[in-house]
Amino acid sequence: MERRTVSSSRSSRLARGGLIAALTLSIATAGAPAFGADNDPLIDYPTFKGAAKSLDRNGAADLILSSGDKVRQKILRLTPGGYRQSGSAWSTTQLDVTESFESTFKVYLHHFRPGADGIAFVVQTEGPRALGGWGGGLGYRGIKPSLAVEFDIYQNSYDSSRNHLAVVLGGNPDYQAATAEAPIALYGRPFTARVVYNAEEELLRVYVKALKPGSRERLVLEHEIDLAGHVGSDAAWVGFTGSTGTGLSKQDIYSWNLQGSEA
Repeated sequence: MERRTVSSSRSSRLARGGLIAALTLSIATAGAPAFGADNDPLIDYPTFKGAAKSLDRNGAADLILSSGDKVRQKILRLTPGGYRQSGSAWSTTQLDVTESFESTFKVYLHHFRPGADGIAFVVQTEGPRALGGWGGGLGYRGIKPSLAVEFDIYQNSYDSSRNHLAVVLGGNPDYQAATAEAPIALYGRPFTARVVYNAEEELLRVYVKALKPGSRERLVLEHEIDLAGHVGSDAAWVGFTGSTGTGLSKQDIYSWNLQGSEA
């Protein structure tokens, strides 16, 4: 099977502008929302304080207090920086994938250089205990049916670079349905990501934004997909996976917001 190395012709559009943000993990996420301000979010973790009962965690994933920040806060750590680790975390509230949704999250991948292997935002129907392989599996290898948006910081033989994004279907990172070089550093500096699914257009869009003054939010990937048809259900679990191999990283999610419909 031949792997596509570009996302689609739509990805050549100019990146969309974002709001200017200060370099701090406590700022509000930039970018125009796909949902009205009056809609209550389905998932809303400004920090992960109080999330223990509403977030199923597996493998190396845990809720911890951040360290090294001026203001310590509860965060989701997918891997704590050891060898050959994998972790996953899933919201206990299932998402209706027949409807549009928008997920925004703040990420900090750090520790030793070079780091490995990265994290993924995943929609899947295997269940709340789903956990995939370490290393290049990014914690989602083998989880199927699924859709993964990976933020990859290690170059395996099937990867374009050690700083890329990809859309992967069926829990097999060896074959990437869409991939693109990240316009910002994914490792060593915090950033925000926004994943937007338009159910009417059957179109997935992925944006990233560095957390430094003057940064713009940029459109990185677009991929056409009937998400409900792909995962084989109207309802799906949504969350994050991450892994390490012989390279190590502490892989942290500082906040998570998802606007969408409950299944």
